[in-house]
Amino acid sequence: MHDIEPGTPHATEPKRPALAWLAIPVAIAALAVWWLLSSNLLAGFSNGAPPVENLTVERTILDQGGIRLLVRAGGSEPMRIAQVQVDAGHWLFEQQPPGPIARGDTAWISVPYPWVVGETHHVAFVTNTGAAFDHEIGVAVPTPVTTSGSLASQALLGVFVGIVPVAVGLLFYPALRGAGPATMNFLLAMTVGLLAFLLVDTLEDAFEFSGESAALFQGQAMVILAAAASFLLLMAVARSHGHPSGLALATYIALGIGLHNLGEGLAIGASFAAGAAGLGTFLVMGFALHNITEGIGIAAPILKVKPPLWVFPALALLAGGPAVIGMWVGSLAYAPQWSALALAIGAGAILQVIVEVSALLMRTGNRGTAALFSPAVLAGLGVGIAFMYGTAMLVKL
Repeated sequence: MHDIEPGTPHATEPKRPALAWLAIPVAIAALAVWWLLSSNLLAGFSNGAPPVENLTVERTILDQGGIRLLVRAGGSEPMRIAQVQVDAGHWLFEQQPPGPIARGDTAWISVPYPWVVGETHHVAFVTNTGAAFDHEIGVAVPTPVTTSGSLASQALLGVFVGIVPVAVGLLFYPALRGAGPATMNFLLAMTVGLLAFLLVDTLEDAFEFSGESAALFQGQAMVILAAAASFLLLMAVARSHGHPSGLALATYIALGIGLHNLGEGLAIGASFAAGAAGLGTFLVMGFALHNITEGIGIAAPILKVKPPLWVFPALALLAGGPAVIGMWVGSLAYAPQWSALALAIGAGAILQVIVEVSALLMRTGNRGTAALFSPAVLAGLGVGIAFMYGTAMLVKL
């Protein structure tokens, strides 16, 4: 053994904790913030201009008592609503909770205005600084009252347009099991095609809803960041056990489609809550036909395996069930930023599935990227996109 010389640190001597060093910059930052707030440094930059104010209407309810609107403040300072005008006339109003509305907070504004069914009404909010914010009620109709019966009807509709079509698509599984390599590649490529269309459609809807949300949510950035986070998280989970294939890949496809249907359900539920959902038979059938192809896409990766029977209803529920949940949430507590967020997460999940299915195609026959340009793959990609585009024409208003 070698003696340890004096002054030489022992191997087991504890090192200085790293957390002690972290405390120094944190303390300096806290002191800087305290000094900024206590010294009123920004007072010298004030030129007497009023604070920046922003107001967004998130919900509108029309009933026998008049008009109720849920507003969210987004200004630099708490703002106070001084006047409410409806169709250029001043009206008394009640605010809950009363008082100034802090940045990011919401309040209900109730106006006893005798609105007229089918008419367009213009509402203006005037703050105590004189800033005005306009909101248009395009077509005034009574807001439906949410009851257990209406929720049950929404659930039934969600099952019909979400779960049943996916289940019908999965029923093609026995007929497709004998497919040869070229047909398998065609079906997998068709899955990529339909998912590519869903990706574009989902992002388009997400950006549309983000534009309706309050500015403080930074809608477009929120959509991009949420989609990227969803994609990276699912990629990390999927690749933690190698490249997903078979049932694992089918599950990811069902999850991506389910998240997309959740966002769509939120939008439909919000239309129910606003009394603006004109879902005719033709439109409902279009939704159903649109989703049957999704079921075929989910079945494609498991054609060469024989999963237990319970897997098929589970996949149909995973892909179509979120439509029911979305309708319920949308009709009870809708806000455009939540629809945008749900759709963005769904877009990230769909992109992850596109990457994984494309990787599976490249591994088929060890052909690499050349497999993506085979006639069967190109034909499947085109058919998937064309079919989804054609059926989407039935459901777009």
